[in-house]
Amino acid sequence: MPLLSLRQSVLDANLALVRAGLVLDTFGNVSGMDRTRGLVAIKPSGVPYDGMRAQDIVVTDLSGKIVEGTLRPSSDLDTHLELYRSFPSIGGVVHTHSLYATSWAQAGRPIPALGTTHADAFHGPVPVTPPLTDAEIAGDYVLNTGRAIVRAFALLDPVAVPAVLVAGHAPFCWGPTPAAAVHTAIMLEYAAQLAYNTLVLNPACAGVSQALLDHHYLRKHGAAATYGQQRS
Repeated sequence: MPLLSLRQSVLDANLALVRAGLVLDTFGNVSGMDRTRGLVAIKPSGVPYDGMRAQDIVVTDLSGKIVEGTLRPSSDLDTHLELYRSFPSIGGVVHTHSLYATSWAQAGRPIPALGTTHADAFHGPVPVTPPLTDAEIAGDYVLNTGRAIVRAFALLDPVAVPAVLVAGHAPFCWGPTPAAAVHTAIMLEYAAQLAYNTLVLNPACAGVSQALLDHHYLRKHGAAATYGQQRS
């Protein structure tokens, strides 16, 4: 993929976050990766979305060295890079401070799978990381955030559950492309709001059965998916 195309796709995904109502001020960022070239493009730090151009998107290698761009990359860059290094199937990462998903992160609670809407996007609860230690915060905080996310997926499939809540912080989502990662962020926020409303109405709700969770997730995902139109 030419670098301009990569930067344009990342710009488009960042602007899609704004249109989806998942952005406050300059919070949040989207990155995308060209796996063939080992390059990552990401939103510049603290730059307003209004007027942002593809040329403003910063391109780095997987060590964080800037390859193209004159602005500073997002302050969350090292978290994104750690996810790309650890989850080889992903090609886009989104970080937001969306209202409901961030509320669950601040509460330190995973988002439970309470119904089929959740199951359409996530094959199980969305996990929350353990809080970072004082030493991790005082050290390489952004990298250690990425490492905490990776540890949270030691026994989980990041493809089946493409999102996480960083305790006390906010969500990160991912997908095969930047656009797909934005879609995950939209679904996460909706699932977070549904879960909150459900537990307000019925605090004893036990959640969706494993059979119904499997049915709804697998009809949309995987080789045997039946949802949508068959593609030749």
